[in-house]
Amino acid sequence: MQVILLERVAKLGQMGDVVSVKEGYARNFLLPQKKALWASKANIEAFEGQKAQLEARNLETKREAEQLAEKLDGQQFVVIRSASDGGALYGSVSTRDAAEAANEEGFTLDRRQVALNAPIKELGLHHVTVTLHPEVIATIELNVARSPEEAELQASGKSIQELAAEEEAAAEFEIQELFDDIGAAQNEDDEDAPREAQSDEQDQSEDDRS
Repeated sequence: MQVILLERVAKLGQMGDVVSVKEGYARNFLLPQKKALWASKANIEAFEGQKAQLEARNLETKREAEQLAEKLDGQQFVVIRSASDGGALYGSVSTRDAAEAANEEGFTLDRRQVALNAPIKELGLHHVTVTLHPEVIATIELNVARSPEEAELQASGKSIQELAAEEEAAAEFEIQELFDDIGAAQNEDDEDAPREAQSDEQDQSEDDRS
């Protein structure tokens, strides 16, 4: 099936190109999103008549996208999720979650602009691609954590494994301190016992002399 592109489409072509695509791809993606028209004679003639206007509009939207990309690229957004001690999420983070996290910080993104390289199913820092325009792409970072405090630690460069190791070490230290305190108390009791026995003997001797 042949279509005429109304904008640049990755791996297909530039605005105005007539390309062959699968009918399902055209019906489900290109046509509904107004990225292309059926390459009929009437549509091609209509495109030629509107080409200058479409190019001008494309240039304007590209400039707007570039301005947004300058602000958005490299930004980190926090997503709070429940997870196991090992860092596995109870569920996953979606493109909608990524868009909502950015929108909460004052940006305007649609989930369809967000592309995940792989499903996000673990705590940590994840890079996500955002297509602001067919020719403008930005990269953001999702900080997926169980709490704002944990997110801050991850942002400082600590992984969930390092955080877990630190927590385990702290717990072991507290246990060791407890055992040390118990041992010290036991030693004091052991030292006091002979003194108490000696004191009892002295008291008994004085009673005998009386």
